[in-house]
Amino acid sequence: MAESRNHVTVDGKRAVVIGGTSGIGRAIAVGFAADGADVVASSRTESAVAETAEELQSAGAETVVQPCDVTDRESLVALRDQVVEELGGVDVLVTSQSAIARDPIASVSENDWATVLDVQLSGVHRACQVFAPAMDDGSVVTVSSMGATLAMPETGAYSAAKGGTDAYTRVAAKELGPEVRVNAIRPGFILTPQTAEAYGEGTDRRREVERKTEPGRMGQPEELVGAAIYLASDAASYTTGEVLTVDGGFSNTAFEA
Repeated sequence: MAESRNHVTVDGKRAVVIGGTSGIGRAIAVGFAADGADVVASSRTESAVAETAEELQSAGAETVVQPCDVTDRESLVALRDQVVEELGGVDVLVTSQSAIARDPIASVSENDWATVLDVQLSGVHRACQVFAPAMDDGSVVTVSSMGATLAMPETGAYSAAKGGTDAYTRVAAKELGPEVRVNAIRPGFILTPQTAEAYGEGTDRRREVERKTEPGRMGQPEELVGAAIYLASDAASYTTGEVLTVDGGFSNTAFEA
């Protein structure tokens, strides 16, 4: 554990990052390991789990190689039990699993709608239900999105799930506290494998983001690590039920007549 509540660090903590083998989740997992945490990065893809585990170990972290499907409660239970057995407990849970359907409301399929909600929203709930009982004095960090607050065309299912994640975060903070703090990070437009095509170089969407962010560019997954470390650290001991926006100032764009 950190020696002081004034220190923004996850040094000595045991963290599980669901969806931790790609994009934002992977950046957070690697960032936690570099800061001294023992980290388990899990997803459904066995090869990606093994590859990420090697990277975490090279950063000095103890880890567990255990794939996990966030839509399967028993899979989450197996992951939790393995982590508790091998690392002795869980201090931090990050839910960064992702699924998206880029279709208009008029044509998005029932299956795509259900899949996105199952992964993005129900997955957060399952993970909290499964892991919170194993956390004596812990922190949950959910990953939200600008889609929770912006009207982003062709992302109805994704935006609904992320809006639900914000609401769930606030309720979970009330119900799981004071033993477990629950907060969310709301990233802006971040370049990941999921966003690379829709926000590719030269696209209208990319130019709009560049115009409306103060740095004039898309964000990188690594730029969310600091926020995640803060929320997971003892320095955030009085922070719960909050949604921390990290968007390069996009949501602060001035009205243009």
